[in-house]
Amino acid sequence: MPKTTIDTVAQYIAAQPKTAQATLKKVRAVIRKAAPDAVESLSYRIPTYKLGGKPLVYFAGWKAHYALYPIGPAVAQTLEKELEGYLVKKGTIQFPFEEAVPVKLIERIAKLRVKALSATGAKGGRREAST
Repeated sequence: MPKTTIDTVAQYIAAQPKTAQATLKKVRAVIRKAAPDAVESLSYRIPTYKLGGKPLVYFAGWKAHYALYPIGPAVAQTLEKELEGYLVKKGTIQFPFEEAVPVKLIERIAKLRVKALSATGAKGGRREAST
């Protein structure tokens, strides 16, 4: 079978198992709404959002969960209560596919990351085309 090239977030999601696609589309939509100025692309072969060229948030689908990165200590501490029940380690939060997408939590994570990057002077840029 020929190797498929994945160049966009839409292609990344389409290449995931059917059972994961709706969840990953929702995660993508939440991040894009919370960080409308972020540039969407792939980095490390996973969906990536950047402000001013600096990583804002990444997400990736795995066998039984999807994850958000990088979640630094400040975000983890600020959202400590909301993150109870999720696996949080080394700047990563894992969400099980079998649970509903925690829209408000992901939105808060993205907005906190925007605030943190904005404090360092990061600005938005052109987004990947909607596909």
